[in-house]
Amino acid sequence: MKPDRLDAMLQAAIAEGILPLTAERPELESRPWPVVLLIALGAWLATLPLLVAVGLMLGEVITRGFGPYLVGALLLAGAIVVFRPSALPVFIEQLAVPALLVGGGALAFGLYRDLPMQAASVLLAVIALGIGFIVERAWLRVLLGVAAAGLTTIACVSNRALNLDRGTVPQFWLALHLTLAVWVAAWWAQRSVLDGAADRAPAVAVESLAAGWLLATLAGLAWWSGMTFLAGASLEGNMARDIVRELGGRQRTESAMDFVRMGVSVALAAAGLWWGARNWPSMRRPWCAGAAAVLLLLAWFMPALGAVLLALMLCAIAQRWLQAGAAAVAAAWIIGAFYYQLRYPLAEKALLLAAAGAALGTLAWFALRTEPHDEPAAAPAMSLTATPVAVWGGIGLTLLLALAVANFGIWQKEDLIAHGQPVYVELAPVDPRSLMQGDYMALNFRLPGNVEGELDRLLSVERPHMVARRDQRGVLLPVRVVRAGTALAADEIRIELTPKNGRWILVTDAWHFREGDAERRSKARYGEFRVAADGRALLVGMADADLRPILP
Repeated sequence: MKPDRLDAMLQAAIAEGILPLTAERPELESRPWPVVLLIALGAWLATLPLLVAVGLMLGEVITRGFGPYLVGALLLAGAIVVFRPSALPVFIEQLAVPALLVGGGALAFGLYRDLPMQAASVLLAVIALGIGFIVERAWLRVLLGVAAAGLTTIACVSNRALNLDRGTVPQFWLALHLTLAVWVAAWWAQRSVLDGAADRAPAVAVESLAAGWLLATLAGLAWWSGMTFLAGASLEGNMARDIVRELGGRQRTESAMDFVRMGVSVALAAAGLWWGARNWPSMRRPWCAGAAAVLLLLAWFMPALGAVLLALMLCAIAQRWLQAGAAAVAAAWIIGAFYYQLRYPLAEKALLLAAAGAALGTLAWFALRTEPHDEPAAAPAMSLTATPVAVWGGIGLTLLLALAVANFGIWQKEDLIAHGQPVYVELAPVDPRSLMQGDYMALNFRLPGNVEGELDRLLSVERPHMVARRDQRGVLLPVRVVRAGTALAADEIRIELTPKNGRWILVTDAWHFREGDAERRSKARYGEFRVAADGRALLVGMADADLRPILP
């Protein structure tokens, strides 16, 4: 913020009685931010040695009896004392961070050892919030708010849910919505009570703590929704994969709780849109009502979207633009994650999103054509009819390039299917829970032990190739892994490997099929590929034990 603008705000606050007559503009940070960042990083790296030192010095004292509580309380108290002065060198200030982390870790060890997980999480969340009210560092309060929100979410789920046992993942939806309700209550209290109080310190503390609390809640809702579009390769092998199994991999039947989640999502989205229209008269126009209807429809199919839209509207109304931007990113993530909700056929998902996009585009066009513009007469607003030829040409060229890239990719695959060498690779057993999931089948191809070991140890920037020999039936027998360009024997075939999840896989690890074909697809024993001479390969179908194709 510019100094003159800050001075004007300061004088206005003094005139309104918000600040005392002696209030002064704070001194600006004179140190370059890279220097501050490096100093902070050095202090944070001291956390691990400090943990080791505390463990060596105290030994069994910190693992038995009252030791964790004593050590944790002393370290937390020392960190708070260091953070209390308003003017403190950066390095000294950041040295208190390891003490804060180690003290909190020791206290958490004792609490989780002696209390149920939920009770320990609640106590730690209260301690984090209490420290946030004591210290006067906005960045630290944000981090403590993140920690408190995460601990509160943990306190609202069962032990089985933390292990992501099948059927327990939906508990996180309720926990995250309860966490959001706490943030909404803090938002209301700050606007209605704290902002009018004579002592401004609580309002300032709540502002930073609530910011961290909201960021953690938004991240949790995005995580609950699963990986977003074009990032689904990261699903395998992590917790988000289990969420897709539970939320997206079920058959096309909604339970009562599914309808409850959908209804709550729509209600929260409607509450946010209503509050926005109440505070912003410009949202009461007809085209805004159409856009709201589209958002409500999306909120029905995406149970985490309604809460995010509510947070987005509340932050925008309060002019907390950074938090509103974070909520917008979370909303975009959740909408993109709808692509991986396997309970709905791909055609239906594509139709829904295409219809929503077309409706929003039409409403935007209508708004541009009908809404008055406030620009001065010397610089009239640009309308669609007065758009320069160069702009339309750029739009057309971009569209042509997008179509060219898409069609070139389609042509490459069709050419590979038509002219590639047909081969088969035997399927290996996979996790029974993910073998068949409605219209999705997880794949794992059988590879010899030496090839598996080479893949596990292989580190390469360029894609390696698997070398195999083909038997009389056309089934590939993998032999070894080589780098691209390595010469092969006359009877050998190369297949380019694909990176996924930090490992190399054979083309793909998933096969999608039409809904209702799960029983027939369960007979698959081989994957049918088309392989080009340069190693490019494409999985084109499944075959049974006799290599008979399993047709749609």
